[in-house]
Formats: sequence, C-alpha cells, structure tokens
Amino acid sequence: MQEPAITPDLIEAHGLKPDEYERILEIIGREPTFTELGIFSAMWNEHCSYKSSKKWLRTLPTDGPQVICGPGENAGVVDIGDGQAVIFKMESHNHPSYIEPYQGAATGVGGILRDVFTMGARPIASMNSLSFGEPDHHKTRQLVHGVVAGVGGYGNCFGVPCAGGEVRFDPAYNGNCLVNAFAAGLADSDKIFYSAASGVGMPVVYLGAKTGRDGVGGATMASAEFDDTIEEKRPTVQVGDPFTEKRLMEATLELMQTGAVISIQDMGAAGLTCSAVEMGDKGNLGVKLQLDNVPQREDNMTAYEMMLSESQERMLMVLKPEKEAEARAVFEKWDLDFAIVGETVAEDRFLIMHGNEVKADLPLATLAGSAPEYDRPWIEPTPAETLDPDTVTSVDPVDGLKALLTSANYCSRQWVFEQYDTSVMADSARRPGQGGGLVRVHGTEKLLAFTSDVTPRYVKANPVEGGKQAVAEAYRNLTAVGAVPLATTDNLNFGNPEKPEIMGQFVGAIKGIGEAVGALNVPIVSGNVSLYNETDGQAILPTPTIGAVGLITDPETAITDVARDGHVALVIGETKGHLGQSALLAEVFNRAEGDAPAVDLDAEKRNGDFIRANHQWIKACTDLSDGGLALAAFEMAEAGDVGVCLDSSDTAFLFGEDQGRYLIACNFDQAEALMIAAGQAGVTLQSVGRFMGDTVKFGDAEAPLAELSDLFRGRFGELFD
Repeated sequence: MQEPAITPDLIEAHGLKPDEYERILEIIGREPTFTELGIFSAMWNEHCSYKSSKKWLRTLPTDGPQVICGPGENAGVVDIGDGQAVIFKMESHNHPSYIEPYQGAATGVGGILRDVFTMGARPIASMNSLSFGEPDHHKTRQLVHGVVAGVGGYGNCFGVPCAGGEVRFDPAYNGNCLVNAFAAGLADSDKIFYSAASGVGMPVVYLGAKTGRDGVGGATMASAEFDDTIEEKRPTVQVGDPFTEKRLMEATLELMQTGAVISIQDMGAAGLTCSAVEMGDKGNLGVKLQLDNVPQREDNMTAYEMMLSESQERMLMVLKPEKEAEARAVFEKWDLDFAIVGETVAEDRFLIMHGNEVKADLPLATLAGSAPEYDRPWIEPTPAETLDPDTVTSVDPVDGLKALLTSANYCSRQWVFEQYDTSVMADSARRPGQGGGLVRVHGTEKLLAFTSDVTPRYVKANPVEGGKQAVAEAYRNLTAVGAVPLATTDNLNFGNPEKPEIMGQFVGAIKGIGEAVGALNVPIVSGNVSLYNETDGQAILPTPTIGAVGLITDPETAITDVARDGHVALVIGETKGHLGQSALLAEVFNRAEGDAPAVDLDAEKRNGDFIRANHQWIKACTDLSDGGLALAAFEMAEAGDVGVCLDSSDTAFLFGEDQGRYLIACNFDQAEALMIAAGQAGVTLQSVGRFMGDTVKFGDAEAPLAELSDLFRGRFGELFD
C-alpha cells in the first residue's frame, strides 16, 4: 500500500499547526513518513502532551507525607498505613461518549480501571461524574441512556462497585457531554509497579487483546472541537470488552507475582505509540518495535494503523528475559495474547519496523520531551452580572424546595445508580446517594471514603473561588462520613484554550484548586486535562471535577447513621444567606447572577477538624452545598424516613449557599456537648430545628414528607424513562 503524500491538508487533519510541523522538520532534518507524522500527531496532541496546561499544572501541590507517587505515572499512590496503599485516578472520555455514548462511556471505565491495575492494584471502587445538556434537548435522552448503560455495562461485568458520583444538566453541555471516570484500587505499598523501562536488550512484550482499527486517531479527535462533521468521527471511538479486561487484570496481577515485570504500561490514548515512548523515555532508553509480531484481529493492517490504534484491553511490558516462559504461561492460561514485539536499545531511537521496511526512525527522547509547550494568552473571564438581593423576592419555602426536588439537577439519582452494581465484592459499606461512598479495606478495620465534586456555575462566575469550592466540597463530603481526607485527583474539563477567556477560566480554577489542596492537605496525586470541549464555538461550563479519597482507621469513628425522630438539627459554620449563583436562583428565578460564594479555607479546615474530633456526638452529618439548608435538611430527613421542622422560613437562610457548613442530627444531650465543644474550638454552631413527625415544615409552610419524597425519587425516571 502506497502511503499518502505529506500535504498541508494532511498535516492539518492530524491536528498539527504549520509551526509545529516546521518544528518536526527541524527535529528530524527531513520530511516525516506517514507513520512518523501519525506518531508526532499522537504524542503532540493536547490529550497526550498537555501542551496548553503543563505550565499551570506544575503549580499544583502534589507532595505530602502520605504521597507515595504523585502525578506522572498511570495513577497516584497514597499510603493508608499497615503497608497498604490506595491507587486512584480520574480521567475523561468526553468526546467519544458524545459520538458513541455506550462505547465511549464503557471504554472510559475500562481505561481508568487499567490505569489502576497496571500499577499492581486490585480495583475496589469506581465513580463517575456526568454532565449533560438540557433534559428536553433532542440528544440528551439518547446520551443519558447510552452513557449510563455504558458505565454500568462495563463496570458491572468487570466486577467493581460504584461508590458514588454526580450527574448534572445545563444547556452549555448540549453539544458536548462530559464523562469523567474514577477508579481506586488497593496494593501493598512495597509492590507498586511503574512504567520506566530499564536494561538494554530487554524484551518489549505486548499483552492482552488483539489490535484492530477501532480508535485510530482517537487521541487526536479528543483534542479538537466538534462541528457538523461529528458523525464522521465515529470510527475513532474504541470498542470495549469488559470480560477480556477482567481476564487481563487477573493475568496481569498474577504475572506481577512471578517477578517477571521490569516495567508495565497501559495502552491507552495513542495506544502502542504512547505506551512505548513513555516507557522508553522514563528509563532513558530507546525502543525498537517489529510490528509483524503485533497480534492483529484485522487483515492487512498498516504500521500507521497499528501504532495509532486505541483497541482496548491491551498492555505493554518490559520483561526479564529469563522469566519469559513463566510469564507466557500465565497469559496463555488466561487465553490472552503474549507477544514479544520489540526490545529496549541503548540509542535514543524509536525504530518501527514492518516487514523489512523502516516505517519510523525518530529520536525517542526528543519525541517525548519536545512537544510544544504553550503559555497561552489569558484574560480574566467576564464577571457574572451583579446580584441585587432586593430583586430576589421571598418564596414560599416549600414551593422553593419542590422546585429543587423536581429539577433534573437535584432530584434523586437512584434511576442512575440502580443500574450500577454497588455491592459486588461485598465490601461496600454505603450505597450511593447519601454523600461520600464508603468501601471496607478487606481484612482490616479500615474504610476508604470516596467523593467527586464540582459546581460549574460557580467556576464560570468566579474561577478562583469555584476551583477552591470544588476542593472544599470534596473535603466536606469526606469529613461528613468521619474520614480524614488524604488526597485528590482532578479532571479539568474546559473549552478551547486558544480563546483567552477560556484560558482565563483554566488559570483561575488552577489557582483556586492549588490554594485549596494546599490549605486542606489533600495534594493532587493524579489527574487529566480535557480541553476543546466546544461545539460550533459554544464552550461547556468550566468543569474542573475533583475526586477525593479519605481514610477511616477505626469503624467506630465513621458517621453513617440517619436522622431519627427527636434528633436536634444543628448547623456548623456561619450562615450569611449567599444567593449569588445559587440553585434557587437558577431553578426558581431562571437567573445566573452574582458572585460565587467565598471559600474561607481556614474555616473549612477548622470546621472539618471539629467534626472529626467530635464524631462521638454526631449521629448523621451532611455538608451544605447546592440548595443550602433546605435541600440538605430534606435529604437527611428523607434518608431517615422522618419529618423535619426548621425554625426559619427566611429565603436566604434556607436556600443560601454559604460554604464551610454542615448539617448535623443528634440527640439533645449530644447537642449540648457539641455546643460546649464548639465554643471552646471557636466554631460557629447553631440550632436550626428538629427532626420529628412525618412532614417537612419550614417556618409555617409545610408538606407531607411522603409527597415530597415521591417527587424527589420519581422525577428522574419521569424525565428519562
């Protein structure tokens, strides 16, 4: 097959700018082959090289005494004591999921699971953060059904419990949904596997499923805006097989016990290209590949296709040669491919052979390390319209609550999470839908807590405060179940970074996130950046999702009870009644005005420490976020099947979204003890009502709990069944 000529149109189709192509010519001193052009395109696209974001990502705090491995590997590794570590990461599969919802979401789950078990960890929990357009948009129903089925189909078949997540709807996502997948696993802290190759002449081994043409060019597609040619991009979406992935995990973990593995890397974005280059570069070695040995499931595949295929369920390993027979036997037992496809070399070369032809011969270190790095121009985003509090008329508090309960954004998500297996492996300690998820660390007394959080409308109104708030809410969700927050992972979803206002959103959010993770001692240990989330020039809301993990060492300190009849309702933290960018303003008044609520990180830390220090007095706890006290009180009451009576009917008091606050349910004598402790700790604590009866009453307004519960639990199904 004759390869196409390198033309300006072909270069542009590969996502390379003219000046970037000139840089390639300078590096190799000649015109690239078609395969080499594809390799540069894969390594230099936004999805793989982070060329617009590296400058700012370096500013994030990533270290701490609990951190074993921070960003740069397949996933982050954090110490949880007793020689154990939790390995976790969050990653996006946005563009593929919009083009082909089921497979896009499914392979997003598969990819993040591989990131975890590639490092020697057995996955124990997953989460997902999903953002869709308006519920009545013509594409939303298809996307919701396809994405939820894809997430559930892959995760359920693989056999990992879903510990939590979030779902949101906004017109800004009409042309570009977001699918952010999280996975966490457990490993012995002295048995972590890394990706840096070592040793010259070591075999490079292909493991797993065969290579096909699915996903060719997927990483490049994920680094571009959408337009009316979107359907043409369908072949770039990968196809997943969770049962093969399950076998791959078991084979990989068994292989690691043999001592055969020098280094190992998941074949994710850009497939064989990226995995081989990263392994060689981290070990200061070159790599030679013979593509004739690559297991293929389609006939007449070219070097270009094999190097850029993103077929799923594949790994690349550098093997100790004396262990080849033992390692091969493991993979043959699990009916998976095991093929030596190359070797490490001392020279700085990435040499690709197919037949007797050299298809690519590039300087590997330069290929990996010379990707463009841009300091994109940025400006402060246009501030949201100022909110005049006098224009927010008082609402009947029950009517305001009903508006939230019947909104796609705040009704129960049980329609979603009931499609996920939440109890497989039998270590789930809490079902989704009640705040932070909890999973027992098998064979120990420990529990791990998980959450995923961001409020995009806050980030758009004020990127710095919105970035801080995403971290603070994740911190509060872990604290509310009694966990000590350990570390975070981020999934930074934004529009086109070449637009200064979009880049300004990114820069502001990074500043806020960095400030918050530093102040709250939850360093970023892994993550993903997803840019160019735009369709026809219309950007998504800035959505820097924060996944967080916390630890409970003694199950007696976990806060997992529910509100019961006679419990006192207490609010920790100061309430000022901030209505700017609030859920009430959006759902009742159809307005997006005002600044995001300010985040006082000192108060967040102080209040969180107070919760954990006084857990023995607390029966149930939740943080106050979207919908303020009104929505939190209802959700706590509904979970306990008990009514709630709040003393005030003031709109700002009930629906304001001041940060740093928690709602607590406890007995009267425990409330007295908490009041005394709060006074000593300098923490604001206020009694706001009582859990009792079978109605929800705010001031003089009331409604039966059962009626509101039906609205809350039935709304999602009404919209999407």
